[in-house]
Amino acid sequence: MAIGERALVLGATGGIGSALATELSERGATVVGLSRCDGLDWSEPDLAETCLKRAAQSGSFDIVFDATGALVVNDRWPEKKLAAISAEAMAAQFIVNTIGPALVFKHYEELLPKDRPSVMATLSARVGSIEDNRLGGWISYRAAKAALNQVVRTAAVEVARRRPEAICIALHPGTVRTRLSTPITGQNANGTVTAEEAARNLVDVLEDLTPTHSGRFFAYDGSEIPW
Repeated sequence: MAIGERALVLGATGGIGSALATELSERGATVVGLSRCDGLDWSEPDLAETCLKRAAQSGSFDIVFDATGALVVNDRWPEKKLAAISAEAMAAQFIVNTIGPALVFKHYEELLPKDRPSVMATLSARVGSIEDNRLGGWISYRAAKAALNQVVRTAAVEVARRRPEAICIALHPGTVRTRLSTPITGQNANGTVTAEEAARNLVDVLEDLTPTHSGRFFAYDGSEIPW
């Protein structure tokens, strides 16, 4: 689909979010960015939903891109084994990586246009694929992203009834070089991309989408990832 005139980027001050806002702007979209400083804090869901409703008052968006989410939440790194599971840490992962994005899809009728193509995308992760899991570990993060994938799949079914030209998808950006990823990837940049490269790749994927792609999970190179 064409990029369209208006885009909403959630998590617009983060590494990928800010790069996405820039990339979409350079491709001709008027970009509205929301972040915690605007009240978009998933730990305060009422305030976050008010923030989304306020953004929708300015008109619908051709692209709604949720770039929120985190691997490290409240300074808790992913577990390496089952014995390390913490109920508190797992709940925090679900707030950031599942519940927050689900609230975005909840407001699709306010955010997406009725009369033209649109896309609602959220950042997932390959490790959220159940079929692709060969290594184990990272239980809470994997589970939260797998749950997010189910939200996307389910949202696509409902959205298609009211917005038949809309596309709901989950996207894997690849391993992006950020301050937080360095302790995991090390100083070796092989196989990683900058936030700017990731944003460019993701927007390229958006441009190739049609409603037949709705409810599916794609990587930064356009390849489909199994649920």
